[in-house]
Amino acid sequence: MAVATITTKPYETRLPLKRKVLPAGQPREWYETHNRRLKAMRLAIALLDSGVYHPANASNRRIRNTAAKIGIHPPSDITCHLVRDLIR
Repeated sequence: MAVATITTKPYETRLPLKRKVLPAGQPREWYETHNRRLKAMRLAIALLDSGVYHPANASNRRIRNTAAKIGIHPPSDITCHLVRDLIR
């Protein structure tokens, strides 16, 4: 029986994404929401890569531990809820 192999490149060999400048003149809530969504997306991807495929397995503690592992600040309860919504 053949075994499937992972063909994606490791993180170190991928090209970095170019960041775009955020538009000026938006209300402060827009920037906060935008950055919260980006953080939640990074955390959701890291959790999926580590084998967490169901929102019930993504507790606040696990999400915060993952944030520490990938080097970002611990997320708030709202961000943890958003991460679970993204995994869903």
